[in-house]
Amino acid sequence: MKYEQISNSLFIKNRKKFMAQMQPKSIAVFNSNDIYPISADSVLPFEQHRDIFYLSGADQEETILLLFPDAIDKKHREILFVTETNDHIAVWEGAKLTKEQGTEVSGIQTIYWLSDFDKVFFNLMTEADTIYFNTNEHYRQAVVNETREDRFIKKTKEQYPAHKVAKSNPILQEIRGIKEPEELELMQTACNITGKGFRRLLGFVKPGVWEHEIEAELIHEFIRNRSKGFAYPPIIASGNNANVLHYLENNKACKDGDLILMDVAAEYANYSSDLTRTIPVNGKFTKRQKEVYEAVLRVKKDATKLLVPGMLWAEYHKECGNLMTSELLALGLLDKADVQNENPDRPAYKKYFMHGTSHHIGLNTHDYGELKKPMQANMVFTVEPGIYIPEEGFGIRLEDDVVIQEKGEPFNLMGNIPIEAEEIESLMNA
Repeated sequence: MKYEQISNSLFIKNRKKFMAQMQPKSIAVFNSNDIYPISADSVLPFEQHRDIFYLSGADQEETILLLFPDAIDKKHREILFVTETNDHIAVWEGAKLTKEQGTEVSGIQTIYWLSDFDKVFFNLMTEADTIYFNTNEHYRQAVVNETREDRFIKKTKEQYPAHKVAKSNPILQEIRGIKEPEELELMQTACNITGKGFRRLLGFVKPGVWEHEIEAELIHEFIRNRSKGFAYPPIIASGNNANVLHYLENNKACKDGDLILMDVAAEYANYSSDLTRTIPVNGKFTKRQKEVYEAVLRVKKDATKLLVPGMLWAEYHKECGNLMTSELLALGLLDKADVQNENPDRPAYKKYFMHGTSHHIGLNTHDYGELKKPMQANMVFTVEPGIYIPEEGFGIRLEDDVVIQEKGEPFNLMGNIPIEAEEIESLMNA
């Protein structure tokens, strides 16, 4: 891994929080992700399942975490199973975790080879009444592949039909949504790396530059700062491309007079950052571009102030819609009749601002976190309003990542990344 090793105290705390909510005489199992093939002997780069990483810090394939707080033998209350390494693997792929390193990374004292799992699992299931399965219940999930976790669930249900079943996800949604101080530090590092990438661009972008060249500048800066790359597929959308919300081609030339919307950010130690900035290709906003830019920035600042403990998700987005409606009226994009006659299920502002304003962020870019309960301190959200005007040939979105505080406004993890129009123009023309 490119990142500095994380203290295992974080993962020890995370496991304690999870196990505190488990039912009596229950086992929870978490599997690593598969390595996905492309074709022939090619595979995609490995990405660890964020849940097993959150609970163990183990960042390699073919790993299983088992938690059993009521195990008769105390050494079986936490077990990490890892692939047995050997000299051949070390030469061709690099050494995997030894048992000693497994303990060092995770803080778990009992480390077994993966080949021992079936035998140990059977023994412990004879003591347990309930098995927790780690199903994917994220509100945005749309996974069609059968995962390693899916195969484990299917096999376990067949082999142990008399056991009760419980879900890990509700516990994870609750505890992963509220970040520990160590997690906030890792996210701050990811944001700082993103900021370095953005500042690099301000001296690089000019008419005639290609979108993919901008992408190349970013990946260079991210990797040289110990990130493994983008936290999500980068959006570098010049001109009217900005009106395609998930524009990923990044293959057009940036023209004089156009704006570039860049939704681009680095990961660090599997933690995401999520930044959007919109800048003028030639270093100077037109009067109209600046009017719209300042409107989006006002919505962002006012929406950020709403992120306080006790705020409800649905109410927050309703208030953000009201803020955007006022700005669109002032810009002449909506009139009073549009608002008075709007469909409540599709408010008038949605014509120019189609997506949500905020989402949880952490180990996933769209992270776990409660959406139906009041917001709490140390939840981390994006704030990303936008106005998209295809008929005028540009779209503007601005986005930062903020931490809810016990009192007062959220802390902006991206507060040192330029966002004011005048500062961006100044840096681009320095």
